Amino acid sequence: MKLIEHPSSFITTELTASFRNLASEAELLKQLHPEQLAIIYEQKWFQIFIPKQMNGLGLTLPEALQLEEALAWTDGSIGWTITLCAGAGWFVGFLDPEIIPVVFNQPLVCIAGSGKTSGIATTIADGFEITGHWDYATGSNNATSFTANCIIEQNGVIVKNKDGSPVIKSFLFLREEVIIHKNWTMMGMIATGSNSFEVNGLKLKNNRSFSIDQRAAVLHHPIYQYPFLQFAETTLAVNSSGMATRFLDLCKSISQLKSNESIYARLESATNQFEEIRQQFYRVVINSREECSGNDHISSKLLHDVSRASKNLATISRKVVDEIYPFCGMLAANPETEINRVWRNLHTASQHSIFNSL
Repeated sequence: MKLIEHPSSFITTELTASFRNLASEAELLKQLHPEQLAIIYEQKWFQIFIPKQMNGLGLTLPEALQLEEALAWTDGSIGWTITLCAGAGWFVGFLDPEIIPVVFNQPLVCIAGSGKTSGIATTIADGFEITGHWDYATGSNNATSFTANCIIEQNGVIVKNKDGSPVIKSFLFLREEVIIHKNWTMMGMIATGSNSFEVNGLKLKNNRSFSIDQRAAVLHHPIYQYPFLQFAETTLAVNSSGMATRFLDLCKSISQLKSNESIYARLESATNQFEEIRQQFYRVVINSREECSGNDHISSKLLHDVSRASKNLATISRKVVDEIYPFCGMLAANPETEINRVWRNLHTASQHSIFNSL
């Protein structure tokens, strides 16, 4: 018995059609289409992890993963943008309470950012002076705020932890404080607008910095006690599985495959293998969520299992697609077709650094 149904069970046919019908135009715009964004704002999908009392959806991690997988199944750029921007919104649980209203009391909230530590924050009176450049900020074109990581420097010297590693802090920038460089030119995920951004000598108060640590959470909810590494791994993994599911769905409608019994049997075998890994992933994640909700803690063994399940899901998603792709004919090689867009999106997403470190 399946624990989690096909992604199509978690999004309406009408919304799916609306997103897919605009996908080609969104690629030409190199950002999500305004009509796609209107739906996202109406559904509050950039606020998946924002508490309900703050006008968000307040979903649990398993609920969010099912939705994000369904959105990636609908369209890779849609799923990826919502996942990354909603993931940045998760930082609300760690922000200074004085800053939260400034960021979230807006009608069209969207937070973009980068996990790369490519900035320097020099300590000054009452705060920091920051200079840095960060790549691949998904959703940058419509972001109202940005998050970024910086190495802390004091009197020209890098501040270090007891183990000798540099002290790293996360910072929140408002849109008017950053310079956006529209330089996203990859073969896939074209509509995500994953541009770079920078700040130069930006002076901020201490309350613009935050630590992504369960002990530093300012909002009391199990989702903010879930470790960030596994949070990131799971949310990105379901994007791969959502796109892989869509690719396999499209393959089943290709007459060239249907007319060849041996190849079609191979497709069915690959689909079954993929689905088994997918179900295992959700079982582990649900177990981890239950443990976290029960005592605000997840055992190291279970966290290891979550990371391994995420890696397996991301890996098998790409593997089954690559196994079947050669039998899909020129249709799959045509950049104007949906199946080719799914292939491009999946392989672009697979280059995220987290997939190389899982």
